[in-house]
Amino acid sequence: MSHLSRRQFLGRSVAAGIGASFAIGGTKSSGRVIGANDTIRLGVAGLNGRGGSHVDAFSGIKGVEITYLIDPDNTTFKKHLDTLKKRGGSAPKTVADVRHALDDKELDAISIATPNHWHALMTIWGCEAGKDVYVEKPASHNVHEGRIAVDAARKYGRIVQHGTQNRSNPAWAQVAEAVKSGKYGKLNVSRALCYKSRKSIGFKPDMAAPANLDFNLWTGPAPEHPFNQNFVHYNWHWFWDYGNGDIGNQGVHEMDKARWLIPGATLPKSVISVGGRFGYKDQGQTANTQIAVLDYGDSQLIFEVRGLPTNGYRGEMVGNFAHLDTGTLTVQKEIKEQGKVVQPGGAVFIPKGSTSDKAEPLPKLAKSLGPVIDGEKGHFANFIAAVRSRKVDDLNADILEGHYSAALCHLANISYRLGKPTPFDSQSKAFGDNKEASEAFGRMEEHLKDNSVTLSETTYQVGPKLVVDAKTESFVDRPDANKLLTREYRKPFVVPASIA
Repeated sequence: MSHLSRRQFLGRSVAAGIGASFAIGGTKSSGRVIGANDTIRLGVAGLNGRGGSHVDAFSGIKGVEITYLIDPDNTTFKKHLDTLKKRGGSAPKTVADVRHALDDKELDAISIATPNHWHALMTIWGCEAGKDVYVEKPASHNVHEGRIAVDAARKYGRIVQHGTQNRSNPAWAQVAEAVKSGKYGKLNVSRALCYKSRKSIGFKPDMAAPANLDFNLWTGPAPEHPFNQNFVHYNWHWFWDYGNGDIGNQGVHEMDKARWLIPGATLPKSVISVGGRFGYKDQGQTANTQIAVLDYGDSQLIFEVRGLPTNGYRGEMVGNFAHLDTGTLTVQKEIKEQGKVVQPGGAVFIPKGSTSDKAEPLPKLAKSLGPVIDGEKGHFANFIAAVRSRKVDDLNADILEGHYSAALCHLANISYRLGKPTPFDSQSKAFGDNKEASEAFGRMEEHLKDNSVTLSETTYQVGPKLVVDAKTESFVDRPDANKLLTREYRKPFVVPASIA
């Protein structure tokens, strides 16, 4: 039996009467062989927020049946049951604990839309149980567990898709191909933006968890804390034990595209991050304003987070730009000529010194993406197509790609968390002689001033520049930083040190 197969339920699950005989089974050979016309039976875990998109997308794909809805909050089921009933499907089983579903040998796949701290462990459990997995971004809550999820997928021969759906967007594939072609010169900066206004979450007292929520299951591998309404069902993003801030929330999509635009990029040579939580005081722990710089040698990746009201960068609030010797490559919502919209949007090249009105549409892809391409809904369909083909190469966003992109967010946050408070009027420069990063920092200062932040009375966190060993996925000579590559897991919700 596997390591996880020997695990017994503890805590509230045992108290509820689930005995030691209930365990996760699974080897590479235990997954059901799926024929070309067979129905794929799927469970959706995590039904608040993003989980609704999973239910909607998968229930609309021919040959897919949702047989389990999984969530520790029992108030989440009714809406989705009603939706599935209207679509004429059979009523799925509803369970609080994912292990119930994974123990069902008739289940073929699971999609995961839980809080971040559950993503990797559910992926690993799913692979060990012989299920294919669609896991939302980020693939992991820390670097270590992302690598273990990759190893589990490979050992057990599972199809694991990461929820960075822009990998199924032909426009971004066009931009990546254009950068790689060298036609537009050397890539200097791959820029990513996450400008999403986030209001204060205030302060809420600890209290007893509501009867509808199994908070022990919700907490899972995270440390045990008293229940707080600021943890559920979205604000967990702003607490380190559960989330990864906006760079590891919306930002994972933009980080993934930014890395995609750097040919062959995995982990960087080094990382440095600065920022803070500005504009209000609340219980949140993560940065609402942040700049991260990841060095790839010939190119650098610059990531900007803004959580206070702001204007866009070149008209974009959330997006990416590839700055090359001869101009900029990006994807625009509209392509204009002489001020008139000539097509609804797509991949473009903006020559250096020109405005977006002078954007030149890029040629179509030399080759297509995976079997199905159509943005977000196509990303779910691409997963199902790969489940049928059993070919990892058919995936547009294999778990390995998800691991690398999530890891970049984690590396940046580690630098930030190890940073020291520094006055804005300090003579030292956060990014030294790095012209592009310093320009981004100057715009960040102006942004804070626009939001009535008095810089002369404010400090920001300046993280250390951390050297990365991409081969070992660790930091060089920084035990304090390496400690943050993983966490202490709460039994029995333990990510193993390795896949034996």
